[in-house]
Amino acid sequence: MGTKKKDLKYWIGKIHLWLGLTSGLIVLFLGLTGCILAFQHEIESVTTPYRYIKNEQRPFLPPSVLKAAAEKALPGKHPHSVSFFPKDRAAEVAFYAADPEYYYIVYFNPYSGQVLKVKDMNRDFFRIVIMGHYYLWLPPAIGQPIVASATLIFVIMLITGLVLWWPKNRAASKQRFSIKWNARWRRVNYDLHNVLGFYISWVIIFIALTGLVMGFQWFAKTVYWTSSGGKSLVQYYEPFSKKNTAALAAATPVTDRLWEKMKADYPKAQIIEVHYPESDTAAISAVANPDMDTYWKQDILYFDQYTLQEIPVTHSYNRFAKASAADKLARMNYDIHVGAVLGLPGKIMAFCASLIAASLPVTGVYIWWGRRHKKSKAKPVAAKQAVMA
Repeated sequence: MGTKKKDLKYWIGKIHLWLGLTSGLIVLFLGLTGCILAFQHEIESVTTPYRYIKNEQRPFLPPSVLKAAAEKALPGKHPHSVSFFPKDRAAEVAFYAADPEYYYIVYFNPYSGQVLKVKDMNRDFFRIVIMGHYYLWLPPAIGQPIVASATLIFVIMLITGLVLWWPKNRAASKQRFSIKWNARWRRVNYDLHNVLGFYISWVIIFIALTGLVMGFQWFAKTVYWTSSGGKSLVQYYEPFSKKNTAALAAATPVTDRLWEKMKADYPKAQIIEVHYPESDTAAISAVANPDMDTYWKQDILYFDQYTLQEIPVTHSYNRFAKASAADKLARMNYDIHVGAVLGLPGKIMAFCASLIAASLPVTGVYIWWGRRHKKSKAKPVAAKQAVMA
């Protein structure tokens, strides 16, 4: 008898299998770390008591005072920025440098200037998880392409998986939407892979695509070009101040004047962040965020450090009101990735999607192994029947 002609679904199944075997471990890891990152803010709220203080009826200390106190706590290092939160939250002075590489946060009581915690962020649990999720703890130039490539493979697997899931007829469709819990474990595993994979694919595809935006510049540029109607993505850049030595004699430090300006302009902001100038020609920037849990709605402003005149920029990270639809989509990318864009329901969906995504390589390998084991058993039986004949 001739061999049966293999149809398109057979070859799609082969592609799905081999892509899954090559990327499964990374997808499993990304799914599990994604579960953790979905509830990062909620977990930190109960594991970092030093971030909370007693509300006092007096003003916060200005950025220059906290800067001086932070430099005493970390001598020899240059403060990058100070962040102020609601009245029951500690202020944070961040220290960051690429060469030599370090990242610290000093937590302050903003009323008294008391140091509550000096934290090495390179030893922070969530920082470690993020570095693994983004780079597999490898140098970024090596780890990021690996993670991004595995994510791209996963997107292809989602598409091929939907093709394989698609029922041939109405009768078959009845078995595609529910798990047969009373069946043998091999069948339950098969349903877990196919049914859960189908339901969650409509959520996980957004998580995967936003991951590709962070992983591949060509993909980020393509998404922006498509969403903007053919415009090119302007890469982030920092503007500069015009050096003015006459302005250096101002009685009040520029960071304190900018802090007062931001408070007046954004009285309802949940977070106000002021950056310390890194040089005498750098712009001084400030951020006002109306939401504690997301980033995309924040205003990011740049000023001449001598005159406090606002310096306009053309990239996506500027005033929210000036951002185009494509700019807002670009700014929203991380919040979509972790589900925060939809609040707690979105985080729950991201958690469930990441958990099921992590399970797919496991259930998929079990399906593959079961089929191989079944075939290996069938061969001796067929050989024995041929001899008896």
